[in-house]
Amino acid sequence: MILPTRIRLCYLFLFSVLPILGCYAQDSLAVAIAEKGDGIFSLLRKQGMDPSEHYQDFLVLNHENLRDGQHLFEGSSYYLPSVIDSLTTVTDEIVNEEILKEEGERYPIFGAENALVSPKSDRLEGAIYYLISGHGGPDPGAVETYKGITIAEDEYAYDVTLRLARELLAHGARVYVIVRDSDDGIRDAKALETDRDEVVYPNNDIPLNQLARLKQRVTAVNNLYLENRGNYQRLLVTHVDSRGKGQNIDVFFYHHEKSKNGKRLAENIHNTFTRKYRKYQPNREYTGTFSDRSNLYLVKNTLPAMAYIEIGNIKNKKDQRRILDPDNRQALAKWITEGVLADYETR
Repeated sequence: MILPTRIRLCYLFLFSVLPILGCYAQDSLAVAIAEKGDGIFSLLRKQGMDPSEHYQDFLVLNHENLRDGQHLFEGSSYYLPSVIDSLTTVTDEIVNEEILKEEGERYPIFGAENALVSPKSDRLEGAIYYLISGHGGPDPGAVETYKGITIAEDEYAYDVTLRLARELLAHGARVYVIVRDSDDGIRDAKALETDRDEVVYPNNDIPLNQLARLKQRVTAVNNLYLENRGNYQRLLVTHVDSRGKGQNIDVFFYHHEKSKNGKRLAENIHNTFTRKYRKYQPNREYTGTFSDRSNLYLVKNTLPAMAYIEIGNIKNKKDQRRILDPDNRQALAKWITEGVLADYETR
């Protein structure tokens, strides 16, 4: 999806010689004040605006008043994109040159720096994946301290899930991110800031009660599964474990005991991890396993064949190195994707 012309023009000319020159006459724009817990998506929704249509416009208008380029400051005023825009003149040659650079589609959920997803292949064309990251909303999961900063399970599971979603999209899959945070995006920090503003697809607040949270996720996935009946569909659940601090664990996988397709999916991803460890850590035995775990609520009650992935123990210092390092989180996403590709191509 190529950016609308007016947004491309903004990127080209926003930072011209005179800072007051832009794509909008800002003194004529409506303003909204960010309230506690607001992200860009929620702020736009409160104003009756479609976030997917106006997100990039909002970033351009408010770039000087956003933390890390995408987060709102509580109590600050923000310009709202106008339906009628005042455009700067530009030649067709410049527009066409910009279009050539914008190959791929933009997904604001990945954050401004990672929104553009360029195609790598069509190897997953026709496949649908539902991605659930553990905890979220009022439930951060296990909470630890890293260099004096509080870190939480749900933020790392979500970051790996976003990276996985981006990889799957790049190979042609259709992807539903079930647990969503409109203003986090993919982050490259070690200590990920914690918040409580996650929602469940399409935009439902996450309840405090644990069983209600699980039922909400099951309902979201199962409804989508029935809507897409007849298509190839799989579910991937990403969790960070929280065992005792002394337990260093490898990445391991669960599936439903009666699901042949779920077992094959988990096995293909497991086999990929086995090969990767053999290549990159030849002096260390990989001890991760794949096994049935039908007593887990999500494993037991969701309709698509699925793999439930535990990526490490956040309480263990060795596992923390795997989870906190953004390069490692990206490697996890890529290795899971390789296993998913192998599973789909041998179906």
